[in-house]
Amino acid sequence: MLDSITPLILTYDEESNIGRVLDKLQWAKRIVVLDSYSTDRTLSILKDYSNVDIYQRQFDTHSKQWNYGLNETGIDTDWVLALDADYVLTDDMVNELMHLQPSASTAGYESGFIYCVQGKPLSGTLYVPVTVLYLRIGAEYKQDGHTQRISLAGDVKKLQSKILHDDRKPLSRWLWAQDRYMTIEAELISSSQWSELGLTDKVRKLIFVAPFASFLYCLILKGGLFDGWAGLYYATQRFVAESILSLKLIEKKLRG
Repeated sequence: MLDSITPLILTYDEESNIGRVLDKLQWAKRIVVLDSYSTDRTLSILKDYSNVDIYQRQFDTHSKQWNYGLNETGIDTDWVLALDADYVLTDDMVNELMHLQPSASTAGYESGFIYCVQGKPLSGTLYVPVTVLYLRIGAEYKQDGHTQRISLAGDVKKLQSKILHDDRKPLSRWLWAQDRYMTIEAELISSSQWSELGLTDKVRKLIFVAPFASFLYCLILKGGLFDGWAGLYYATQRFVAESILSLKLIEKKLRG
Protein backbone atom coordinates (compact mmCIF):
# COMPACT_ATOMS: atom_id res chain seq x y z
CA MET A 1 0.00 0.00 0.00
CA LEU A 2 2.85 2.43 0.74
CA ASP A 3 3.87 2.47 -2.94
CA SER A 4 0.39 3.79 -3.77
CA ILE A 5 0.64 6.81 -1.43
CA THR A 6 2.12 10.27 -2.04
CA PRO A 7 2.46 12.49 1.06
CA LEU A 8 1.39 16.11 0.45
CA ILE A 9 2.52 18.77 2.95
CA LEU A 10 1.89 22.52 3.16
CA THR A 11 4.63 24.66 4.70
CA TYR A 12 5.33 28.23 5.75
CA ASP A 13 8.26 28.88 8.09
CA GLU A 14 8.29 25.36 9.51
CA GLU A 15 11.99 24.95 10.35
CA SER A 16 11.03 23.86 13.87
CA ASN A 17 8.89 20.97 12.62
CA ILE A 18 9.47 19.83 9.07
CA GLY A 19 12.58 17.71 9.64
CA ARG A 20 10.83 15.52 12.23
CA VAL A 21 7.87 15.07 9.87
CA LEU A 22 10.03 14.08 6.88
CA ASP A 23 12.12 11.65 8.94
CA LYS A 24 8.98 9.53 9.37
CA LEU A 25 8.26 9.58 5.62
CA GLN A 26 11.45 7.88 4.43
CA TRP A 27 9.31 5.10 2.96
CA ALA A 28 7.71 7.44 0.41
CA LYS A 29 9.13 7.40 -3.11
CA ARG A 30 8.00 10.99 -3.58
CA ILE A 31 6.87 13.68 -1.14
CA VAL A 32 5.22 16.83 -2.49
CA VAL A 33 5.72 19.98 -0.40
CA LEU A 34 3.80 23.13 -1.32
CA ASP A 35 5.52 26.06 0.34
CA SER A 36 4.06 29.56 0.83
CA TYR A 37 7.43 31.31 0.33
CA SER A 38 9.02 30.54 3.67
CA THR A 39 11.53 33.06 5.00
CA ASP A 40 13.30 30.80 7.51
CA ARG A 41 15.36 27.61 6.98
CA THR A 42 12.41 25.51 5.78
CA LEU A 43 13.55 25.33 2.14
CA SER A 44 17.14 24.44 3.00
CA ILE A 45 15.91 21.61 5.24
CA LEU A 46 13.58 20.33 2.50
CA LYS A 47 16.48 20.17 0.04
CA ASP A 48 18.30 17.72 2.33
CA TYR A 49 15.68 15.07 1.50
CA SER A 50 16.11 13.48 -1.92
CA ASN A 51 12.50 12.24 -2.12
CA VAL A 52 11.02 15.74 -1.66
CA ASP A 53 9.74 17.82 -4.59
CA ILE A 54 9.24 21.50 -3.68
CA TYR A 55 6.58 23.74 -5.18
CA GLN A 56 5.73 27.29 -4.16
CA ARG A 57 2.49 29.27 -4.28
CA GLN A 58 1.43 32.45 -2.51
CA PHE A 59 -1.07 31.52 0.19
CA ASP A 60 -4.65 32.81 -0.10
CA THR A 61 -6.94 30.20 1.47
CA HIS A 62 -6.33 26.73 2.84
CA SER A 63 -8.76 25.09 0.41
CA LYS A 64 -7.15 26.69 -2.66
CA GLN A 65 -3.69 25.81 -1.41
CA TRP A 66 -4.58 22.16 -0.83
CA ASN A 67 -6.42 21.88 -4.17
CA TYR A 68 -3.39 23.33 -5.96
CA GLY A 69 -1.12 20.81 -4.28
CA LEU A 70 -3.51 18.02 -5.13
CA ASN A 71 -4.02 18.89 -8.80
CA GLU A 72 -1.05 20.96 -10.01
CA THR A 73 2.03 19.15 -8.72
CA GLY A 74 1.96 15.98 -10.79
CA ILE A 75 0.77 13.57 -8.10
CA ASP A 76 -0.05 10.33 -9.91
CA THR A 77 -0.52 7.77 -7.15
CA ASP A 78 -3.99 6.49 -6.26
CA TRP A 79 -3.77 7.73 -2.67
CA VAL A 80 -2.69 11.01 -1.08
CA LEU A 81 -1.54 11.43 2.52
CA ALA A 82 -2.30 15.06 3.41
CA LEU A 83 -0.23 16.27 6.35
CA ASP A 84 0.20 19.57 8.14
CA ALA A 85 3.85 20.40 8.71
CA ASP A 86 3.57 19.43 12.40
CA TYR A 87 1.93 16.01 11.88
CA VAL A 88 4.47 13.32 12.83
CA LEU A 89 3.66 9.71 11.95
CA THR A 90 4.30 7.04 14.56
CA ASP A 91 5.84 3.68 13.67
CA ASP A 92 2.44 2.10 14.36
CA MET A 93 0.81 4.44 11.84
CA VAL A 94 3.38 3.62 9.15
CA ASN A 95 2.85 -0.08 9.78
CA GLU A 96 -0.93 0.33 9.56
CA LEU A 97 -0.65 2.23 6.26
CA MET A 98 1.60 -0.51 4.90
CA HIS A 99 -1.02 -3.19 5.54
CA LEU A 100 -4.19 -1.30 4.62
CA GLN A 101 -6.60 -3.12 2.33
CA PRO A 102 -9.28 -0.59 1.31
CA SER A 103 -12.63 -1.90 0.14
CA ALA A 104 -14.11 -0.78 -3.19
CA SER A 105 -16.38 1.72 -1.41
CA THR A 106 -13.60 3.30 0.70
CA ALA A 107 -12.49 6.75 -0.47
CA GLY A 108 -10.59 7.90 2.61
CA TYR A 109 -9.38 7.35 6.16
CA GLU A 110 -9.45 9.70 9.12
CA SER A 111 -6.97 9.72 11.96
CA GLY A 112 -7.13 10.84 15.55
CA PHE A 113 -4.25 12.73 17.14
CA ILE A 114 -2.02 12.71 20.17
CA TYR A 115 -1.40 16.38 20.90
CA CYS A 116 2.08 17.24 22.14
CA VAL A 117 3.49 20.34 23.81
CA GLN A 118 7.23 20.61 23.09
CA GLY A 119 7.30 16.88 22.50
CA LYS A 120 5.31 15.90 25.63
CA PRO A 121 2.10 13.97 24.77
CA LEU A 122 -1.06 15.21 26.49
CA SER A 123 -3.78 13.04 28.01
CA GLY A 124 -6.43 14.64 25.79
CA THR A 125 -7.19 17.72 23.71
CA LEU A 126 -9.91 19.42 21.68
CA TYR A 127 -8.27 18.39 18.39
CA VAL A 128 -10.79 16.44 16.31
CA PRO A 129 -10.02 13.58 13.87
CA VAL A 130 -9.07 14.65 10.34
CA THR A 131 -9.30 12.84 7.01
CA VAL A 132 -5.63 12.52 6.11
CA LEU A 133 -5.54 9.64 3.59
CA TYR A 134 -7.81 9.62 0.56
CA LEU A 135 -8.20 8.62 -3.07
CA ARG A 136 -6.84 11.35 -5.33
CA ILE A 137 -9.53 10.99 -8.00
CA GLY A 138 -12.73 12.77 -6.92
CA ALA A 139 -11.13 14.60 -3.96
CA GLU A 140 -11.77 18.31 -3.51
CA TYR A 141 -11.15 20.71 -0.64
CA LYS A 142 -13.74 23.26 0.46
CA GLN A 143 -13.21 26.16 2.85
CA ASP A 144 -14.84 25.88 6.29
CA GLY A 145 -14.15 28.89 8.48
CA HIS A 146 -10.39 29.31 8.86
CA THR A 147 -9.71 25.72 7.87
CA GLN A 148 -10.79 23.30 5.15
CA ARG A 149 -12.76 20.09 4.66
CA ILE A 150 -12.13 17.37 2.09
CA SER A 151 -15.03 16.19 -0.08
CA LEU A 152 -14.76 12.57 -1.23
CA ALA A 153 -16.81 10.27 -3.44
CA GLY A 154 -17.06 7.33 -1.05
CA ASP A 155 -16.87 6.12 2.53
CA VAL A 156 -14.39 7.42 5.11
CA LYS A 157 -13.11 4.87 7.62
CA LYS A 158 -11.08 5.30 10.80
CA LEU A 159 -7.42 4.43 11.22
CA GLN A 160 -6.60 2.64 14.46
CA SER A 161 -3.27 4.39 14.99
CA LYS A 162 -2.89 8.08 15.81
CA ILE A 163 -0.68 10.88 14.52
CA LEU A 164 1.43 13.09 16.77
CA HIS A 165 0.44 16.75 16.51
CA ASP A 166 3.73 18.27 17.67
CA ASP A 167 4.09 21.96 16.80
CA ARG A 168 7.29 23.45 18.21
CA LYS A 169 7.14 26.89 16.61
CA PRO A 170 7.53 29.81 19.07
CA LEU A 171 4.56 31.27 20.93
CA SER A 172 4.76 34.48 18.89
CA ARG A 173 4.03 32.51 15.71
CA TRP A 174 1.08 30.80 17.36
CA LEU A 175 -0.37 34.16 18.41
CA TRP A 176 0.09 35.51 14.87
CA ALA A 177 -1.81 32.52 13.47
CA GLN A 178 -4.63 32.82 16.01
CA ASP A 179 -5.17 36.46 15.08
CA ARG A 180 -5.65 35.43 11.44
CA TYR A 181 -7.79 32.39 12.22
CA MET A 182 -10.10 34.13 14.68
CA THR A 183 -10.71 37.03 12.29
CA ILE A 184 -12.18 34.50 9.86
CA GLU A 185 -14.10 32.66 12.58
CA ALA A 186 -15.58 35.92 13.93
CA GLU A 187 -16.82 36.86 10.47
CA LEU A 188 -18.42 33.44 10.01
CA ILE A 189 -20.09 33.38 13.44
CA SER A 190 -21.34 36.96 13.36
CA SER A 191 -22.80 36.59 9.88
CA SER A 192 -24.65 33.32 10.65
CA GLN A 193 -28.09 32.88 12.13
CA TRP A 194 -28.29 31.18 15.54
CA SER A 195 -30.05 28.17 14.01
CA GLU A 196 -27.21 27.74 11.49
CA LEU A 197 -24.50 27.42 14.13
CA GLY A 198 -23.24 24.23 15.71
CA LEU A 199 -23.10 23.85 19.48
CA THR A 200 -19.47 25.04 19.75
CA ASP A 201 -20.09 28.19 17.74
CA LYS A 202 -23.28 28.93 19.69
CA VAL A 203 -21.21 28.92 22.89
CA ARG A 204 -18.63 31.12 21.20
CA LYS A 205 -21.27 33.62 20.10
CA LEU A 206 -22.26 34.17 23.75
CA ILE A 207 -18.86 35.91 24.17
CA PHE A 208 -16.41 35.09 26.97
CA VAL A 209 -18.22 31.88 27.88
CA ALA A 210 -16.06 29.79 25.55
CA PRO A 211 -12.66 30.91 26.97
CA PHE A 212 -13.45 29.74 30.51
CA ALA A 213 -15.35 26.68 29.32
CA SER A 214 -12.48 25.52 27.09
CA PHE A 215 -9.89 26.17 29.82
CA LEU A 216 -11.76 24.07 32.39
CA TYR A 217 -12.63 21.39 29.85
CA CYS A 218 -8.99 20.93 28.80
CA LEU A 219 -7.60 21.12 32.33
CA ILE A 220 -10.14 18.92 34.12
CA LEU A 221 -12.22 16.79 31.75
CA LYS A 222 -9.35 16.17 29.30
CA GLY A 223 -6.86 15.45 32.08
CA GLY A 224 -4.58 18.43 31.65
CA LEU A 225 -4.05 18.60 35.41
CA PHE A 226 -2.15 15.31 35.19
CA ASP A 227 0.11 16.59 32.39
CA GLY A 228 1.89 19.20 34.51
CA TRP A 229 3.13 22.36 32.85
CA ALA A 230 2.35 21.00 29.38
CA GLY A 231 -1.30 20.52 30.30
CA LEU A 232 -1.53 23.99 31.82
CA TYR A 233 0.16 25.47 28.75
CA TYR A 234 -2.36 23.85 26.38
CA ALA A 235 -5.39 24.84 28.47
CA THR A 236 -4.11 28.42 28.64
CA GLN A 237 -3.54 28.42 24.88
CA ARG A 238 -7.16 27.48 24.31
CA PHE A 239 -8.28 30.19 26.78
CA VAL A 240 -6.25 32.80 24.90
CA ALA A 241 -7.46 31.65 21.48
CA GLU A 242 -11.12 31.79 22.51
CA SER A 243 -10.54 35.16 24.20
CA ILE A 244 -9.15 36.54 20.94
CA LEU A 245 -12.30 35.35 19.19
CA SER A 246 -14.52 36.99 21.83
CA LEU A 247 -12.62 40.26 21.46
CA LYS A 248 -13.05 40.15 17.69
CA LEU A 249 -16.79 39.52 18.06
CA ILE A 250 -17.07 42.52 20.41
CA GLU A 251 -15.02 44.60 17.99
CA LYS A 252 -17.46 43.78 15.20
CA LYS A 253 -20.38 44.90 17.40
CA LEU A 254 -18.63 48.16 18.26
CA ARG A 255 -17.98 48.87 14.62
CA GLY A 256 -21.57 48.10 13.70
